Amino acid sequence: MNIVRKKIGGHEYVYLSSREGLRVVHKYLGKTDSPSVARIIAEKILASGVPEDLSSLFWDTNWRQIHLRQHARYVIERVLELGWLDAVSWLQRVYSVQTIIDVLTVSKVITAKSRNFWKLWFGFNNA
Repeated sequence: MNIVRKKIGGHEYVYLSSREGLRVVHKYLGKTDSPSVARIIAEKILASGVPEDLSSLFWDTNWRQIHLRQHARYVIERVLELGWLDAVSWLQRVYSVQTIIDVLTVSKVITAKSRNFWKLWFGFNNA
């Protein structure tokens, strides 16, 4: 299943696209700015797993089998410690900033240097 956005006139609409045999079926979800549509999009992103272009961050495991909800801390730690800007952009689309900050504050895997950088990046000051 894929999320398809179509701009018609001055509005943007979201559809869920799937294949049924030889046919491609589009299911209408609603306008892009709708909170319920935003929730569905977020759930689909979480369900989709780690993108292939970030697979090198997870060299020690089968990246296709990483469940983004169950392994949230592991994924966040890897991206913050070893990732690049595109990886962090993806991370922010998948997890809330509060979730990322929560992992950042309790993680023993993220180095002090990285932790300080990300605290500045996210504007987090625990003092």
